[in-house]
Amino acid sequence: MASMVQQLTKKNRASFTTRQAHLRPEGAYEVMARSQELEAHGHDIVHLEAGEPDFNGPPNASLVGINAIASGQTRYVPPAGLTKLREIIADVAGKKRGIQVSPKSVLISPGAKPAMLFPTLALVEPGDEVVYPDPGFPTYEAMILVAGGIPRPVPLLESKAFSFDLDAFDRLVNDKTRMIILNSPSNPTGGVIPRIDLQHIADVAKRFDCWVMSDEIYNRIVFDGLTAPSIASLPGMNERSIIVDGFSKTYAMHGWRLGYGIMPEQLAERVRLFYTHAFGCTAQASQLAAIEALTGPQDHVTMMVEQYQRRREIIVEGLNKLPGVHCLKPQGAFYAFPNIQKTKKSSQEIANLFLDHGVAVLPGSAFGEYGESYLRLSYANSIPNIQRALERMDKALNTIR
Repeated sequence: MASMVQQLTKKNRASFTTRQAHLRPEGAYEVMARSQELEAHGHDIVHLEAGEPDFNGPPNASLVGINAIASGQTRYVPPAGLTKLREIIADVAGKKRGIQVSPKSVLISPGAKPAMLFPTLALVEPGDEVVYPDPGFPTYEAMILVAGGIPRPVPLLESKAFSFDLDAFDRLVNDKTRMIILNSPSNPTGGVIPRIDLQHIADVAKRFDCWVMSDEIYNRIVFDGLTAPSIASLPGMNERSIIVDGFSKTYAMHGWRLGYGIMPEQLAERVRLFYTHAFGCTAQASQLAAIEALTGPQDHVTMMVEQYQRRREIIVEGLNKLPGVHCLKPQGAFYAFPNIQKTKKSSQEIANLFLDHGVAVLPGSAFGEYGESYLRLSYANSIPNIQRALERMDKALNTIR
């Protein structure tokens, strides 16, 4: 009898909750690991898989962070973030979006993902439905399921420059919908949701009393004189919107782990408690560097966006010359999302083929059901490397013609 109890106890200790059963590795990290393994065996790989700027962060911000560490500014700080940083974000982010933002509505986190996960946990009950873009950032579906919600993917249409399929969206939203997730400019498509579509989404959100989470991490990386409007700026939407942003993409401060969320004060107070018990606070030195990034010269950001636009022209032109490939010109972020349907191969098969020829890319299927027949290529890499990748991809595709 005693041994049976011991066996049951061991079994229970080894089991895991259903909450984590759906979790899978993020595609970029998996491909990066495979690429690095090939490199360790002497293979030359051009990396177009990671959504990571190849630039260093602003030198002035880096220097402030270094000096902060050297002077011992590495203490615990309030879970919501430094008051001065929250005040600056409220001012800068509010002016950019044309909305009023209180510093009490701003929460600082180590990266942007906590600003997505914890508001979801604060709002979504088991059985609630959440509408999100597909193809889209894999964390959206993961966090919905962790909260016990029901994911409802809405297709992004190539025919609409990868904005929402509004007919499908209208069919998906109902009285059970608790939250709608947006991402503009988009990872992985580079699409920007136009204001007319945002107005449609806003009208539906108000009709069904839904929250909207707007992932705007790429909002300053837009091209051709475009802007990426925020749904929070539309009438009646600021009080039901959660804006997610950060420093990883705009300022190339990915390793500093800096993100923030902007949300109504009552929600921010509840989410702050999650932060308290999840990670305590974001590093003081990183936050001081963030203050300098926001208040110092912005020419570093301008330079990066100009470089991305030049790279975009080269990679899109090159992709459209490849056999069986068609690529729309992305409006923002730093991703190309070419259609490979004419190759008659799956996105995983083409991604594997490219890796065999020395180019690491992500299959569109890594971003959801509607990402199949596409690839995601990050052009956060140098022009010579992009040109080398295009040559290798051309050779790879010609082996299956």
